Amino acid sequence: MTRAFNTRLVFRTQGALLQMEALFMGIATLVSLLYDEPDTEAFAISTLLTMVAGLAGLRFGRHAPSRTGEREGYLIVALVWLVFSLFGMLPFYLSGATDSLTDAFFETMAGFTTTGATVIRNVESMTHGILIWRALCQWLGGLGIIVLCVAILPMFGLGGMQLYAAEVTGVNYEKISPRIADTAKLMWVVYLLLTAAEFGILWAFGMDPFDSACHSMSTIATGGFSTKNMSLMDYSPAIQYTVAVFMLLSGINFSLLILALLRKPQRLWNDEETHWYMAAVGIFTVLISAGLFIFNGQWSLEAGEEAFRHGFFMVTAAITSTGYAVTDYMEWHVVLWVILFFLMFTGASSGSTSGGIKWVRLAIIFKNSHAEFKRRIHPNAIIPVKLNGKPVPAKTINNVVAFMIIYVLVIIITVVAFCACGLGFDEAIGTTVSAIGNVGISIGSYGPTGTYADFPTAAKWIMTLVMLIGRLEIFTVLLLFTPALWKK
Repeated sequence: MTRAFNTRLVFRTQGALLQMEALFMGIATLVSLLYDEPDTEAFAISTLLTMVAGLAGLRFGRHAPSRTGEREGYLIVALVWLVFSLFGMLPFYLSGATDSLTDAFFETMAGFTTTGATVIRNVESMTHGILIWRALCQWLGGLGIIVLCVAILPMFGLGGMQLYAAEVTGVNYEKISPRIADTAKLMWVVYLLLTAAEFGILWAFGMDPFDSACHSMSTIATGGFSTKNMSLMDYSPAIQYTVAVFMLLSGINFSLLILALLRKPQRLWNDEETHWYMAAVGIFTVLISAGLFIFNGQWSLEAGEEAFRHGFFMVTAAITSTGYAVTDYMEWHVVLWVILFFLMFTGASSGSTSGGIKWVRLAIIFKNSHAEFKRRIHPNAIIPVKLNGKPVPAKTINNVVAFMIIYVLVIIITVVAFCACGLGFDEAIGTTVSAIGNVGISIGSYGPTGTYADFPTAAKWIMTLVMLIGRLEIFTVLLLFTPALWKK
């Protein structure tokens, strides 16, 4: 028997979340007002419209049953990213920061999904209100809109487990406390602490307080929106190292960071995915730094430091899917930027703010492939795949294999679609990997110094969908088109 769909709960959740979005939009309005900028009215209107829509959703969803099944959970999670982007684009469009509704929606989706791709040609010409709104979009989307929802929505009488499970990245998740809402609150506390810490350090190293705030929010979200056209290329080495370190920290599973702060650091030190992630950063930093040092042909201590800094920063930016850059890597030897391109696929750790496949999935694939060789030699032996000393359930392995297959299929379909829109193959595949991995930086003319302003209109809409699919890790979006979900 099919259970009635809880429509009112969907409206109530969307309404509550729109109220939250209006609150953050109000912050951008105050910033615009503080700097006496011409887009204050656009922000005020956008905030009012968002608030009214949220109140309408809450009113329609009154007396909704609190049960949240799989159907409601997946629909709420997918819808909230679309609804947030639809209302979040209002300041961009009404203020004239973007030229069209397409560009406004693209910029907003790139913000909330922390992709960091932009259609704005001259970022430095933007007002403080627009710049802080771009940073806030990434900051809200980094840890997850639903994670914040779960942390604060008990006051609205909404359940959180189904929503949390539908949005969290990786193949599993860990509850730090018995109540999932308490886990979400702890994650946001760590998120806030990291943001505040980076802000203070950047400011101390000479970055303007406003730019420090914007870059801190974008870094911890592993988003990559900068207040400068050249990203971080013109900043001091101290600032570049600071951002690189905080990108690295943001690529770690936030649950493990919480446990480390709760005096259980052994959980972090002993985690295999963290080992894979850190090893990848270390190995590829050495490879690229050595390559830069050799290919540049400048044999000095200063050249060696610069090669290491650029290598470490760009490896960390690529693997954590943060769209920052400290150099135009398209000018590197082709072998070096191909390595970066590979890292765009991987992502960092599950439960972090990064995009990509995640190293836990890659570890399971590698371990299962290795075990398969042993099974071929010893067909009667039971050889389990182990992670952190525990056998990985067959269900999890099947999930990972299915994810990888669909991930590749989405890439192939998107590349074909982009080529049909007029893009060359190199740019099509680079942009596709950038979109589905929420990386932001790409190759070719859409590399670290380019924008998507001249991207074909149809391709922009395709890319926004792929960004959303990548951020919600494929299943949450594609399951909505599966008849079996609705026939339950």
